[in-house]
Amino acid sequence: MSDERALREEMVAICRRMNSSGINQGTAGNLSVRSGDGFLITPSSLPYDTMTPDDIVEMGFDGTYVGRRPSSEWRFHRDILKERGDMNVVLHCHSVYATTLACHHKTIPSFHYMTGVAGGTTIRCAEYATFGTQALSDNALAALKDRKACLLGQHGQISLGTNMEGALWLAIEVETLSRIYVQALTLGEPPVLSDEEMGRVIDQMKRMSYGLGPEAEGSNDVARPRKA
Repeated sequence: MSDERALREEMVAICRRMNSSGINQGTAGNLSVRSGDGFLITPSSLPYDTMTPDDIVEMGFDGTYVGRRPSSEWRFHRDILKERGDMNVVLHCHSVYATTLACHHKTIPSFHYMTGVAGGTTIRCAEYATFGTQALSDNALAALKDRKACLLGQHGQISLGTNMEGALWLAIEVETLSRIYVQALTLGEPPVLSDEEMGRVIDQMKRMSYGLGPEAEGSNDVARPRKA
């Protein structure tokens, strides 16, 4: 099986998991993956449960494509992948609690240490712009500066990853954090962790590859394996 075919099959599987996990509904949301000199992206207006690997669209960074019509949000997929050489996957969804916060243009502060999984002390909310426009792409890029996730004003969320599993994991985590934050707000604005503490948290996450896969041997500096 070719590498591109394997990517296409994984994209279909991840899209279906987006819906089965509850972070996306219907034909909303989209997914792209860096491939060769361009990227692969989900097509426009095609339900994930009927989508096949052959329906995935091949695009170039010049905006040209082969196959079906690409997602209407192809611009921010292209621009993010072009700008962020450290990331290979862009996942966009309309998860309920993240979108709830996005409707109020609320940035998620460091009210919980897990905010650090997005790469900084906050998960920003991008300014609103009409879907599918260059303005939306520009706003998303600004909100994603030094971050791996952001909310989109009155729209949804974007999560990035070096691989598809990582991007899906982060999107689910952003939704979980959003739900906790919405619920915490019913008691009032929660206290936030200091930038100094969040710096320690983020360093610890990087050292332990937190949420990104198995920890490297010796990354946990307390526990020791038993000797046989």
